[in-house]
Amino acid sequence: MVSPSISVAETSLETDTKKIEEREDKKKRPTSHQPEYVTVNSHMTADGTTGNPVGAGLMPKQTIAKSQSGLTRDFIARQSPTQSSTSLISMLPGVVYSANDPLGTNDDQQGLSVRGLDQTEIGYLFEGIPAAPPLFLMPYTSASVDNENIRSVTLTQGSADSASPVYNAVGGQLSVQLAKPKKTAGGFLNLSYGSYTLNREFIRLDSGELGHSGMTSFLSFSYRNANQWRGAGNSPRFHVDSRIVKEWGNQNTASFIATFNRQRQYYLRAPNMSQWQTYGTKFNYSEHYKEGDANYYLFQENARSQIFLSSPLDLFLSHNLQFSLKPYFIYVSGYDGFGTNLSAEESYQGNQPAGPLQASSAANGSITAVATDTYKQAHSGVSASVSWKTKKNTLTGGIWYSYYDFSNPSRYVAASEEGNVSNMKGYYPILTASNEPLSSYNSHLVQQTNALYIQDSLRLFSDKLIISGAFRAVMVSREVSNLLPGARYKNGASYFSPQPQIALSYQITKKHQLFINATTGFRAPSGISNYNDRFSISSGKQTRNATSDTKPEYSIGEEIGYRYSGAIRFSFSAFNYNFTNRQINTTTSLNGALVSESINGGGQTARGLQGELGTPKWHNLSAYASGQYIHATIDNNLKSGIDYLPTKGKKAIRTPSLSGSLGLSYDDGNLFGMVSVNYVGPTYSTFMNDERLASFTTTNITVGYRLKKISFAKTPQIQLNLLNLGQSGYLSGVNSVSFNAKSAKGVFGTAITGKAPTYFVGGGFAGVVSLSTGF
Repeated sequence: MVSPSISVAETSLETDTKKIEEREDKKKRPTSHQPEYVTVNSHMTADGTTGNPVGAGLMPKQTIAKSQSGLTRDFIARQSPTQSSTSLISMLPGVVYSANDPLGTNDDQQGLSVRGLDQTEIGYLFEGIPAAPPLFLMPYTSASVDNENIRSVTLTQGSADSASPVYNAVGGQLSVQLAKPKKTAGGFLNLSYGSYTLNREFIRLDSGELGHSGMTSFLSFSYRNANQWRGAGNSPRFHVDSRIVKEWGNQNTASFIATFNRQRQYYLRAPNMSQWQTYGTKFNYSEHYKEGDANYYLFQENARSQIFLSSPLDLFLSHNLQFSLKPYFIYVSGYDGFGTNLSAEESYQGNQPAGPLQASSAANGSITAVATDTYKQAHSGVSASVSWKTKKNTLTGGIWYSYYDFSNPSRYVAASEEGNVSNMKGYYPILTASNEPLSSYNSHLVQQTNALYIQDSLRLFSDKLIISGAFRAVMVSREVSNLLPGARYKNGASYFSPQPQIALSYQITKKHQLFINATTGFRAPSGISNYNDRFSISSGKQTRNATSDTKPEYSIGEEIGYRYSGAIRFSFSAFNYNFTNRQINTTTSLNGALVSESINGGGQTARGLQGELGTPKWHNLSAYASGQYIHATIDNNLKSGIDYLPTKGKKAIRTPSLSGSLGLSYDDGNLFGMVSVNYVGPTYSTFMNDERLASFTTTNITVGYRLKKISFAKTPQIQLNLLNLGQSGYLSGVNSVSFNAKSAKGVFGTAITGKAPTYFVGGGFAGVVSLSTGF
């Protein structure tokens, strides 16, 4: 990890650049296998900005031998404080962010892809800890940390580092760094209000150094609530971040990190293309209840609570020997609700008749109910490494072990004539005739992950040439039980993946760098649905066998790139990927509930170019631009029923050929602002390429004014964020994919019926005003 300290005040572009280079050149370059997080310290304001960004705060200097981009506080603090880390990185090259609301608050209904690979294929690390649920692999970044406490965000496009404790990162790695406690006592207050009756309050208290112990700490609390931007309902969120740090000796550090998050919201209904063209943004769940209406918005509730604990330790045992230990524990509980109608007499529990159900029904024998997907997840683990450095070599070896326990009983809860539900958590469920809770699945999964790695970096020609080789072996074991009548009781799978990597970088001059790498990646299927037998609750017939589509995804990638760090910063790379058993994450309906699962998309080839450019601050202005071109195709025909669809050579889904961003920031010490523009090209939503969503452009504007210290208030400021300027709703991404939207003929002549994919609806215009100050 490299954290160069830069202090510059001049506005001359040449002077700024020269001083930056002088400071940074005094720091040793990291070995090519190390992830790089750059922290810039200057005359910081209370919100952590330096007022001297490079590339509008979107282009910290990188030297790792892979494509890597990042965000600094100068960019993060200029965004709406409601936005999650996944929405923050939307301007980086290769990133396509599919928003579902303008405030960026909805983790459950958003899409993120990097080089065409979705968020379940991107490793997510929070302070070096694998914070995404190991089975579903959705990052849920807003549950980890508040924006005000994010020190930096780093995105590695293409592949994770061998030392990273993740096993799904075939598409890259997203790393979020938590702020460190301040050396002096104080605090920070941020109050935000805006569209859709948004109100958000945030406060952080820093203890400062406790005596001369080298120990510092902070504790923060935030509350947020807002109405849905379309349809009825609101989304309250409570969040706590805390950190204690002890520093001593030669860079030895020990930390204790604890965060808590609890939020509740309502799903927004995802339209297919026909529904979108007919109803637009008005297509949603019902605001008022009518008897028998399963689409009432109160039935589509989801709630989630998370506790995150970690205690990382870094010890420099000698000048050339370093030890790192990162134990962690994450506990998540919650439920997802979806409205449905049941037959009181003819419902099934697995493959066995369940009726008559013990719940009041309408005159037609139908029961309006909520299919409640309850869950509890306990995820614990530890990663450890030892690094030995000599004059020319750095040798590192490490291990990672994690244990994951997931229980997932489904329940059905009856609604009253007024549409009220006694308890969404399923404490008072509908019972079968045999006094058992009615269920579509009653699953329990235990997953154990073991990983071993070793890597070595060789530095030659005065450290200009760095050659790094690594080998990692990942073993994932899953055991699944299902108590549903007729279902296979025991199931599971074990996966083993050898993952070699090699990378070379050459520092031609202080400003010019070339790099090349060859990497491998692995991802097991996401979701528990792949391991469960499924049955129709209305007929008792089996709808899916548990053994299908459980092969893991494997990728081989190559990349070559160039960086320039002079008066401007510029990075460019070309990449190539080959996938087998490409895993496509999607959403399907299971007896009224929406469940996440993986589809085996066969082989895939992807080739492309990406680049980004950033300027230092010059006459108070700093600019940024990024872009990507990618050509991704399906390598084989995909099976659909008893036949195969002719998909070979078709373009990959969720992979627009062109995407890009522009950003411009201004800061004169008092007045500041930023304009950012994102473009996403047309995107296919079916493997047959017979339906796609149109291209779209989004624009965000920030403007604010900062004062000097007034009494106890340190750099108080007012900030206005205008989001999705000029937008009234648009299709922003693919929610559930489809093999073919229109009827098609299979390879062997079978008529294959089409199924309409569904889409995320991007948010309309919103405004957020924030008042903040340090104290």
